[in-house]
Amino acid sequence: MEDVPPVSDIPQQKQKRYDDIKNTFLKKYGNPPEFFARASGRVNIIGEHIDYCGYSVLPMAIEQDIIIAVSHSSTTDKIMLSNMNPSYQDFQCSIKDFTISKSDPQWFNYFLCGVKGILEYAKPNALRGMTCMVSGNVPASSGLSSSSALVCCAALATMYAHGYSIAKKELSGICAQCERHIGTEGGGMDQAISFMAQEGTAKHIEFSPLRTTNVRLPGGAVFVVTNSCVEMNKAATSFFNIRVVECRLVAQIIAKSKGLNWRDYKRIGDVQKALGLSLEDALVVVKEIFHKEPYTKEEVCTFLEVTPEQLAKTTLSTNTLTVQSFKLHDRATHVFSEANRVLQYKRICDENPGDVLQRLGTLMTESHVSCRDMYECSCTDLDKLVDICLESGALGSRLTGAGWGGCAVSMVPMDQVEQFISKVKENYYAVEPSRAAKVSSAVFATQPGGGAAIYKM
Repeated sequence: MEDVPPVSDIPQQKQKRYDDIKNTFLKKYGNPPEFFARASGRVNIIGEHIDYCGYSVLPMAIEQDIIIAVSHSSTTDKIMLSNMNPSYQDFQCSIKDFTISKSDPQWFNYFLCGVKGILEYAKPNALRGMTCMVSGNVPASSGLSSSSALVCCAALATMYAHGYSIAKKELSGICAQCERHIGTEGGGMDQAISFMAQEGTAKHIEFSPLRTTNVRLPGGAVFVVTNSCVEMNKAATSFFNIRVVECRLVAQIIAKSKGLNWRDYKRIGDVQKALGLSLEDALVVVKEIFHKEPYTKEEVCTFLEVTPEQLAKTTLSTNTLTVQSFKLHDRATHVFSEANRVLQYKRICDENPGDVLQRLGTLMTESHVSCRDMYECSCTDLDKLVDICLESGALGSRLTGAGWGGCAVSMVPMDQVEQFISKVKENYYAVEPSRAAKVSSAVFATQPGGGAAIYKM
């Protein structure tokens, strides 16, 4: 039997939350939902901005999640969508005819990405209308994958409402692809962990083809997530896609420099594999090929022997067409070194040496430094938060998620968690009223959670 998302009864310890959603649904629509779809957020322990380059990552699902209560009908083609959070407006459209705006990434567009992904994949003969109530406790724009969780949850709800059963691996690929309808060119980590997570274990996720391996995290420490309270919607800016394009250019310039047909390559990992280089050798190649100063668009075009119009077709994305400068040396240095840190992290977890916690913590902190200095995807408040976490007793701390705000994840000795949280609250949150107001949901310890599921009424 294929490994498909489970269909089961609501977990007893979560019953109250589901009852609240059901009662709100009933009050709003006049009838109860028929089922619930659930998808969790995630925290990426290590391996930032490298999944779209073809390299493996090491995330875990968290307990915070997106839940959608659903009833469906074959007599209407309407999608009726509401949210338990009143700051998100109601939305409705026909399931047969809707558009997803890249220029206005409102919350319901992420839902529509998931719907579109299933409809494009399954091509059902009879489309069913859906009435949906969304409840989420993953902090928005925090780097914990609330948007991808909504895409995955909407896809799962659409699949089940139309009577399909699709394997988790297939759903991961569908959702990684369909989220691009909103303009984000991610690599597939968020969707893979959302569907394939298992309670109690992190996952080493490899791509092309998608493979996941359980990673048993060492005892004696827990992961604490702290929100910088700086929000960044990666679909609303070009920061994320500029990095994707810079990495694409790295792949193409290395390929051309080494005599490969550069137009065949979009991912750094594929070029490294084609050249038979180790990650250490690849870092040497970066120093040989790239100068440290930013490259102008004209310089890139000259090297690749293309016009700006041709570069737009081979390499750029819609919201990076006007970018004139690319930091290729630094981006490549981050990608190869970060890919190596992921493999080291997994190896240390597998071998479990005596100084395991200290070594893992060092790798996490090195990852943050690289994200901050080489990839430039941090921000002042997030850097300050990571420093405070380290000063408060974390063995290692780093930004997690796309960056430019959002959360840090810290590895903290189990017997020091309360003391750690108290110090971070005092030194980061208490000094700023706007942060202090959010502190109850901004700091939490977490254990690896489970993957996406359908719950019956």
